[in-house]
Amino acid sequence: MSEMKEMLVEVVEKMLKDKVEKEDVDVLEQGQWGEALWNLLDENGMINIAVPEEQDGAGGDKEDLFAVYQLIGKYAAPIPFVEHTLANVLLNEVGEIAQQTLTTLHLANSVETTLPFVPWARHAEQVVVVTPEKLVVLPLADAVITETTNIASEPRDTVEVTAAPTVEVALTAAQYKQLMKIITASTIVKTSGALEKAFDLTVRFSKEREQFGRPIHRFQLVQQHLALMAGEQAIISVAAENILASLETLESNDVGYARLRLEDANRVIAASAHQVHAAIGVTDEHSLNHYTRRIWSWRDELVKSDYWKKELVHDILTSSTDIWTSLTASKQAQNV
Repeated sequence: MSEMKEMLVEVVEKMLKDKVEKEDVDVLEQGQWGEALWNLLDENGMINIAVPEEQDGAGGDKEDLFAVYQLIGKYAAPIPFVEHTLANVLLNEVGEIAQQTLTTLHLANSVETTLPFVPWARHAEQVVVVTPEKLVVLPLADAVITETTNIASEPRDTVEVTAAPTVEVALTAAQYKQLMKIITASTIVKTSGALEKAFDLTVRFSKEREQFGRPIHRFQLVQQHLALMAGEQAIISVAAENILASLETLESNDVGYARLRLEDANRVIAASAHQVHAAIGVTDEHSLNHYTRRIWSWRDELVKSDYWKKELVHDILTSSTDIWTSLTASKQAQNV
């Protein structure tokens, strides 16, 4: 991690640690959001980390921004930080100017007048819609918004669009796949933060909770759950670190395989965490469900694993390299 990125992570984590307690995440259940946290990050320039300086941004790169995504997942921050900043990253990728007012992101097969499950639409001024053929920006000022949520109580609204696009850019197949890679990388990184926190909470609980006069982490079955979780958490942590270290040069297939591997980690860590916590893990009194509900929700949003299954199979079937070599050999060896 570079010195600049390390300092950025330290500053943002201090803000999140100070401002995001369990009760701050719980406000989503009442239809509220972390507006004070959003304003704090905005006032300190964190919302514009990856926006070019000529557009009044901080001039940072995607790696700096994605390092913050990991913290958003780790603290279950109740704000549309990922959606807004990621929408601006995608605009920059296609040569468009970043949006300064709150923006959200939606993926679709085509641009329709009804957009389902749009993240944080009720709070946003516009939505960036990405389809295989084009990227458009749709204003939301006069849109009809029906408020719904995902299972983590994060806003996922149905939007009836009434205005014409303010930005419309045609996409090539290569551009669309690049955008899918970036969006997928963001999901892996932010989910890695939630998985890390779920694992940490489970380890702590297993040391504090006693049965038959001893901490439950000394029981063999609990140790098995912790070992499985540790292995999965380590794999996804390394995947996230690789993404953060080489996002600009990372191959789409590397992101695709990491996204598929994330499915296993989600399943094992969430299930084992709740097995160890037992009933208390799903209660309002405990924060574990803040993270497991996000793990489950984010798994089924934006670029799903099915997209990468198709892409990876297509690449293998159209390649002159056999499957084993394509999975195990370095890129240089495959090109020899």
